[in-house]
Amino acid sequence: KRNMLATLLLAQGTPMLLAGDEFGRTQRGNNNAYCQDNALSWVDWQGITAEGAALAAFTRKLIALRQHFPVLRRNRFLTGEFDEELGVKDVTWLTPAGIEKAREHWEDPNARCLGMVLDGRAQATGIHRPASDATMLLILNAHHDVVEFTLPEPAAGKHWMLLLDTSHPMLDEPETFEFGHPYPVPGRSLLLFVLRPDGGGGAIMNAARTALLAGTGVLPLPPAAS
Repeated sequence: KRNMLATLLLAQGTPMLLAGDEFGRTQRGNNNAYCQDNALSWVDWQGITAEGAALAAFTRKLIALRQHFPVLRRNRFLTGEFDEELGVKDVTWLTPAGIEKAREHWEDPNARCLGMVLDGRAQATGIHRPASDATMLLILNAHHDVVEFTLPEPAAGKHWMLLLDTSHPMLDEPETFEFGHPYPVPGRSLLLFVLRPDGGGGAIMNAARTALLAGTGVLPLPPAAS
């Protein structure tokens, strides 16, 4: 469930959640519940389990990350093409070795893990100029076992900071990792890192901490019906 929510809320475009998705409400698989005026379609806010509350907290964290890091919600299509004038690619796809994927990597039927670098310097609006957003690294591992992923070294920056690991949802403080670090990515998980820039980085650190703390508060629920 955490992987599905993270895939949705960290993707470009407009995410769509149905009420109750954030705490694991399933409607028992019924996708036509509009005609079910019964417990199948009702949202039982007071019956949320501890597991459901934890999932809702994780969802709040994802939403906060999306809000605090605009590179996760750009309004331009990603091309993966090198912009010679700006000297950047908006997105670069990586193998677990930390190198850019070539055609043979895409055609490898056994590949189950990949990385995606979103460069915060790439053009963000209709005006052709560099942006000043954070650069982020997403790693997705569809393999059932751990995959060692070498964290890439970007053109500029100090180190990577881990913000999210769907296999460890309680992370509430960014963890620092050096370039070239062989990170053991857990099986069937999604990771999100942010690059701390060479100069300063205080704003990025504050945004990261604020976003991670968003999932630690008390779950806000509607009042019980009287």
